Amino acid sequence: MRYVILGSSAAGVHGAMELRRLDKESEIWMISRDTEIYSRCILHHYLGGERSMEQLSFVERDFADRYKIQWMKGRTCAALHPGQRQVELEDGERVSYDKLLIATGSHTYIPPVKNLKEASNVCGFRNIEDMEVLREAAGKGKHMVVMGAGLVGLDCVTGLLRLGVKASLVESAGWLLSRQLDKRGARSYEEAFAREGIAQYYGVGIEEAVLDAKGQIQELVLTDKRRLPCDFLVVTAGVRPNVEFLEGSGIQVGKQGLLYDASGKTSDDRVYGAGDVSGASPIWPAAVKEGIVAAANMAGEKRRMEDFFASKATMNFLGIPTMSLGEVNPEEGSCQVEIREEKNAYKKIVHQNGRITGAVLQGDLAYSGILQQLIARRIDITKVKKPVFDIDYSDFFHMKENFEYTYED
Repeated sequence: MRYVILGSSAAGVHGAMELRRLDKESEIWMISRDTEIYSRCILHHYLGGERSMEQLSFVERDFADRYKIQWMKGRTCAALHPGQRQVELEDGERVSYDKLLIATGSHTYIPPVKNLKEASNVCGFRNIEDMEVLREAAGKGKHMVVMGAGLVGLDCVTGLLRLGVKASLVESAGWLLSRQLDKRGARSYEEAFAREGIAQYYGVGIEEAVLDAKGQIQELVLTDKRRLPCDFLVVTAGVRPNVEFLEGSGIQVGKQGLLYDASGKTSDDRVYGAGDVSGASPIWPAAVKEGIVAAANMAGEKRRMEDFFASKATMNFLGIPTMSLGEVNPEEGSCQVEIREEKNAYKKIVHQNGRITGAVLQGDLAYSGILQQLIARRIDITKVKKPVFDIDYSDFFHMKENFEYTYED
């Protein structure tokens, strides 16, 4: 048996480790454009000089040898031939497989802004090469602009701050982290970044990049016609899955990315998918779990991903710890919303028909463990006769005479 894995980030690497745990003898091949294994979640620490390349790694130094993996570094997949069970690389070389895991991730999407694709002083925030470009730009630029105020955009701004660069932030939504936070939760971060000297523009996009004679951006025109000086632009506003090589393969791809079921299986029984390549859950924990689940099914052990709350995000920008779960901005009247504000803490719970569907905890995350149990076990909170923020483990875990814990709702 030969397993082939495309990609060496969270999903691919954890998939490889799980395959080796379950199958001690079969071949495992990993093919990746990257030559190093590193966490993309903490790239801003590398940008800001807080971590070295070695400190970005989330595997052992001898990872490939330890797990007996044939790793083809610095290689990209150009085509897939499911009929022959072969992966074709950019130089025409082909690698055969018995089962394949596609964990190719995603890439920065450059939006159709006038002159943006032609500009030379623009990059994304997706890989280690981007960090090297940004380090050099930070040493020269006085007016750096970050397009997008999602998690990646705030990572970028934070990393640049550590280099002494006070970038401007442009976001089309009405507040930062609009997918993870409500306006109240976002305000804490907006005020904190403002105190650090970060100019922020919300509810506007970039309409045009004004280039100089050398093809470099010198000014940005916003959709409300304001103009921002800019000598370097970082695009973090969107990503696209790396699925171009699947064209003509017959493997089904949707509008967001690669399609696969809760076991990780694609439209081909021998091909699985995991991670950002789906375009559905672009966060590290989801990619890790998907890689493990897909690998288990590839090795013949049935598992599913349905027990995972994929829209969980934890963050800690400028010393403000925050956790977000599920849908935190429901349509008015569609759910019940409960809010508690305390000194240096903000809590919000969204629930429908007794089940929690979304939450924000900010400043104090002590309640997060209980909250995640309530969600994971689908506990009907209407059965607990106390305010939701006062629920504790004793309300749904009980001790038997032999001191074992049992769950009751």
